[in-house]
Amino acid sequence: MTDAAPMRPVRVDAWLWAVRVYKTRSAATAACRAGHVRVGGERAKAAQLLKPGDEVRVRIDGFDRMLVVRQTISKRVGALLVAAAMEDRTPPRDPTPLMAQRDRGAGRPTKRERREIDRLRGRDRAGTDADGD
Repeated sequence: MTDAAPMRPVRVDAWLWAVRVYKTRSAATAACRAGHVRVGGERAKAAQLLKPGDEVRVRIDGFDRMLVVRQTISKRVGALLVAAAMEDRTPPRDPTPLMAQRDRGAGRPTKRERREIDRLRGRDRAGTDADGD
């Protein structure tokens, strides 16, 4: 790589693919079309150009990742070079609450299972104990 190559503006979708935010470039393009990618707070089209210093916000799995462009790269590179090409400013996620989950097609829950689900969700009846007294 030459010194001039990393500083050229690059498309948003190509950069997101190159720094391994999305598995494929078409997935990055689809995310831009769906409005899940923002550059500087504004919705970004796939062909929008990025330059060093731009802040990119990407919504993945219901959470936002905040990335700052350090270098513009358009081809996938090794993991060490990816770390140098972006700065991840994503705040840590809150631990997900424990949720009752049933297997799909398991049928209607039994009375005991309903009580356990209610207890997990904090909806157990106040004033009664486990024996029903």
